[in-house]
Amino acid sequence: MQDIVKEALERDEQEQKQLDDSEADGFGDPRIVIVGCGGAGNNTVNRLYNIGVEGADTVAINTDKQHLQMIEADTKILVGKSLTNGLGAGGDPEMGKRATEMAQGTIEEVLADADLVFVTAGMGGGTGTGAAPVVSSIAKDQGAIVVGMVSTPFNVERARTVKAEEGLENLRNEADSIIVLDNNRLLDYVPNLPIGKAFSVMDQIIAETVKGISETITQPSLINLDYADMTAIMNQGGVAVMLVGETQDKNKTEEVVKDAMNHPLLDVDYRGATGGLVHITGGPDLSLKESEGIAQNITERLDASANVIWGARIEEEYKGKVRVMAIMTGVKSAQVLGATTQKQANQSREALDGVDDASFDASRNVDTDFGNEAGGGRGGAGGGTGGSGYGHTDGGRDNLEKNNGLDVIRPD
Repeated sequence: MQDIVKEALERDEQEQKQLDDSEADGFGDPRIVIVGCGGAGNNTVNRLYNIGVEGADTVAINTDKQHLQMIEADTKILVGKSLTNGLGAGGDPEMGKRATEMAQGTIEEVLADADLVFVTAGMGGGTGTGAAPVVSSIAKDQGAIVVGMVSTPFNVERARTVKAEEGLENLRNEADSIIVLDNNRLLDYVPNLPIGKAFSVMDQIIAETVKGISETITQPSLINLDYADMTAIMNQGGVAVMLVGETQDKNKTEEVVKDAMNHPLLDVDYRGATGGLVHITGGPDLSLKESEGIAQNITERLDASANVIWGARIEEEYKGKVRVMAIMTGVKSAQVLGATTQKQANQSREALDGVDDASFDASRNVDTDFGNEAGGGRGGAGGGTGGSGYGHTDGGRDNLEKNNGLDVIRPD
């Protein structure tokens, strides 16, 4: 028996060396596109572009030309120039929706042949709230699996809370699954950080999750998760929640799950989940028993009928530690607006009775507008230097798009 184990280990080293020396031809790789809508979504895309995501393209869509110029992405699309003059949607989701619909032909081209599309935005403002459902619908119509990744406003932003509720409902109707993060949790997690840096924490959470899911599919794993697995889980629809944990503790199996379950920004009710995608990353010292134990500790908390798929990848830099990322789908939770429940949204409506939402937002100082529009969007976190400028305009589109001054910028 020992001879069999020894031979297996020797062959494993040889096969690993051959794998490292070979170059993948890319055949059959799924096309993943990450689309950021509005200021908050653009900031996330900017962060993803700079940290790098293997096998994924980044797209930034905005009505705010100034903010878009600061963003780095593979493709940048300025929409609705005739409506907004490149100055943003003024907190009006309908304006954001109309501007994005004008660019439908261009967005269809950018998302052509995409298998998995992430749509990220901040709910409650104008461009992100209005554009995200439109982009999701376009991607869905072209056959992609669509995952929405959105943040919700602070409780004190009552007008935004109402818009966020409506925006989430629209997005739920178009996307396969939505992962919702609540900005209110920043008040408990990083209450004393400057506004821009506090928002960058949420940007980083979203960016790392999107990167993790994307590379789970595109990068080879010891226990593989592929696009078909992602489709099986995400197609179950509804609201999704994510769990992220990391530990260097000797008792990896329990500690990493405990860390994931108690994450201060991701503490939501996942009971009733109909599906789960669990991916474990560890160093060469991670054993099969530990991997299976981690997956088991998570899945045993779900219903017995839940469809759970797990995988594991070995990375040298994770020696002595382990990281777990899990997506639970089909959650029917009152926390669809994060901590802001349906009741809170209704209370916001009552408090705003008789106040026009558009005029309410228009009266606000854009420099203190922490949503999706001017001023860098959500405090300007994650702004880049944007290397492409506006030297390239989109040609060959239909007359509607030409007449409305659509700009598409791609790297030279």
